[in-house]
Amino acid sequence: MYKNSDSLDIEKLIAGDESAFNRVYHLYSERIFRLAFRFVKNRAQCDGIVQETFLRLWLFRSRLDPSGNLWLYLYVIAKRLSFDAYKEISKSSVLRQELLLNLQVIRNTTEEEILANELESFTQNVISKLPNQQRLIFKLSRHDGLSHLEIANQLNISQNTVKNHMVEALKTIKKELKYADLIYFLALFYIV
Repeated sequence: MYKNSDSLDIEKLIAGDESAFNRVYHLYSERIFRLAFRFVKNRAQCDGIVQETFLRLWLFRSRLDPSGNLWLYLYVIAKRLSFDAYKEISKSSVLRQELLLNLQVIRNTTEEEILANELESFTQNVISKLPNQQRLIFKLSRHDGLSHLEIANQLNISQNTVKNHMVEALKTIKKELKYADLIYFLALFYIV
């Protein structure tokens, strides 16, 4: 897929077609950013690597092989620039410290995302085990944002029935979350 499109884009790039350059930029810039981020963990530096990669593509477009692989060409440039940036980071104690800080932030964010996903999954599992009417009323209230009156009208039941089902659903969820939290705490205590 990329090969045919690449050949056309490469020929147009060699001819100086700016719309082909823009198309290539939109097609590959995010991938180049992710490649650079694997090395330097700094968004500003990654943006600079992306810009420098495409600047070099434009400046040296006449050297491109029309039958070549454009992604491979961009990949090699971006990887070299990323290595160069990483070398600069390793030479500077300030940049090295910033890289370590960024790695810690990324690791913490990832751990928080994992915990949030686990909590969401656990909560959905608890909700799925509620009695049918409680589950339906809970979803209408919490997910769809309906008021007790709107739920009562939609289900042809009283507002008090809706309220009672919500109270029971919330009690069950709260109890299960407390129990899960206690087990999680005990697991951490005994594992660590």
